Amino acid sequence: MSNQVAFEPRGRYFEQFNLGDKVVTQARTISESDIVTFAGLSGDFNQIHTDAVYAAEEQFGQRIAHGLLIQSIATGLSVLTGFIEGTVIAFRELTCKFSAPVFIGDTIHVVLEIVELKALPRLGGGNAVMKWTVVNQDGKVVQRGTWTMLVKSLPK
Repeated sequence: MSNQVAFEPRGRYFEQFNLGDKVVTQARTISESDIVTFAGLSGDFNQIHTDAVYAAEEQFGQRIAHGLLIQSIATGLSVLTGFIEGTVIAFRELTCKFSAPVFIGDTIHVVLEIVELKALPRLGGGNAVMKWTVVNQDGKVVQRGTWTMLVKSLPK
């Protein structure tokens, strides 16, 4: 007898999405470590992100997080909701607008809304287009756009 537990997806299948569905993620505070780690992974050591003295002299007066770091954290926070965990086949497309800087110590969360659904049976599911918005601790939108994800159909 085995005590092994099999993975069971928590995410919704394509047929379980409805236009207008909304999900709000938990929040996460951006740390200096996040920025340094992302710079190392991406190779983007732009001084506005990594040099406190340089950044203090620039327009924002302090270091700012990489836009793509915040984008990456936003997708991670979205997966943590369980909304799409284990049912996404592919992240197919994204649009994004970086509206305001994110600083070390800012706390962000994501609001997702399903805005388009397109069945793609030949691919085993359908496209779910999500409008996403990253909001900081002051209620200010710092990033926004759309994600198109190919989501599995219900098992037969």
